[in-house]
Amino acid sequence: AYKRLSLCMRDLWFIFDSLMVALMVVDTWVLTLIFWALHTSAHAALSNASIIKVVRLVKLLRAARMARLLRTMPEILIIVKGMAAAVRSVAFTFVLLVIIVYCFSLL
Repeated sequence: AYKRLSLCMRDLWFIFDSLMVALMVVDTWVLTLIFWALHTSAHAALSNASIIKVVRLVKLLRAARMARLLRTMPEILIIVKGMAAAVRSVAFTFVLLVIIVYCFSLL
């Protein structure tokens, strides 16, 4: 949280994240509406658009930033690994419940 709104424009990571969100909105919503209005397919219209490919490549920088954060704070990595283990056990429990409900629905 910034004390003044003008301070957020001095933070380069905030500007980068805002740019990534704006590009994602343009890529998802604005281009879709334009293609829908022009009655063209997105694949045909963007087949030669290398700038869109570059923008999507820049989005990978955000993932690299997260990897750097995980390296500097190993506690977050421990939490993420614990969540992955929990998701695995919850998924197996869900599959088992689906199988049980299916078996009893046949009776």
